[in-house]
Amino acid sequence: MNQLRILISGASIAGPAAALLLTRQGHHVTLVERAPSFRAGGQTVDLRGAGRTVIDRMGLTAATDARLLTQRGIVKVDGRGRRRARIPVEAFGGNGIVSTHEILRGDLAEAIAEALPAGVPIRYDDTVTAIDQDDTGALVRFQNAPAERYDLVIGADGLSSAVRRAAFGPDSATLDPIGLRYAWFTATVSEDLDQWYLMHNARGGRVVSVRPSRDGGTVKAGLALRGSDSHRLTREEQFTLVDEAFGDIGWIAPELLAQMRTADDWSYNDLAQVKLDGWTRGRVALVGDAGYCPTPLTGLGTTLALVGAYVLAGELGRSDGDVPLALGRYDAIMRPFVGPAQELPPGSPAGFAPMGRLGMALSSLTYRSATVWPISRIWASQFDKADGIALPDYGPGVPSVR
Repeated sequence: MNQLRILISGASIAGPAAALLLTRQGHHVTLVERAPSFRAGGQTVDLRGAGRTVIDRMGLTAATDARLLTQRGIVKVDGRGRRRARIPVEAFGGNGIVSTHEILRGDLAEAIAEALPAGVPIRYDDTVTAIDQDDTGALVRFQNAPAERYDLVIGADGLSSAVRRAAFGPDSATLDPIGLRYAWFTATVSEDLDQWYLMHNARGGRVVSVRPSRDGGTVKAGLALRGSDSHRLTREEQFTLVDEAFGDIGWIAPELLAQMRTADDWSYNDLAQVKLDGWTRGRVALVGDAGYCPTPLTGLGTTLALVGAYVLAGELGRSDGDVPLALGRYDAIMRPFVGPAQELPPGSPAGFAPMGRLGMALSSLTYRSATVWPISRIWASQFDKADGIALPDYGPGVPSVR
């Protein structure tokens, strides 16, 4: 095979997955990550449908199974913490809102990173600032390191992708906000979750949630609020917004607000989808949230990231390193899968974060009726999207574990 020099920006899930598959083909891969070091922990993601098949074909099933979380399902609670409606993990064949294969983002990233050959360089605390392309490659400029030339640049650097901005234009032209702001962090609470994911809706489109972590002494907290930011908020502005929005809510909200400023994994986003006509431009390709973020409301972000990395690497192998040919095939194969996967669940975000009492009552009723026809059919249509692609078999370059 024609060996390529490949830069991958982003060392979370999609980036290391692509790096692992491409190094197995003999390509020379460098990873660059804006974080100062490996980011452990993080919030809960899941391995479902085609994403789980990719993990299997990469030979990582045992490594990820050893890190899975134990969760019994999702429960709606009222303002006093009383449990009102639940969907158990067994519903929808174990592929519902909470699946049988839940894992922390950092644990999944660690499992993939541990499989990388020792010689694959990962440059932390740096990011792409500019990309100058011609017919045979791209000169990449970095914030800290000297410029280097590559045959292919892969942007796997998430919703705020530096590669996407450099090659596809500003965020204002590529991001489509859905009208929901979300903060995540790790906390401790007095509530005994009993391995359930607990969620409370409050008037005004506010959601307080906690779900189990692999460390039994902590929980993964979420605070969601309807609306969209007119500008990028500073960390202190984020804290002020959340404090003011959730200060009058009971249950465990006061415990979470008291801890958010000292959380070492605080993350805040104005949720948006990435909408592009194509995910390749010249010698640049986007993978995962960088190219087709569906938002967490779909539950399909990790699946898309893993499948995208697998298909891009597979098509590069199939084309013997012919970059333009491979990128064209990658785009064509992913398009029918990404389109439906980016469709938000019916009524979202209003269904997730209703504004008034009627909407909240309807949301609870939907949860109580989730396994009853015809509501069950609506829920299942969303979860079935994880299997919405017939994965190509790329042969020994991506070994399959049976």
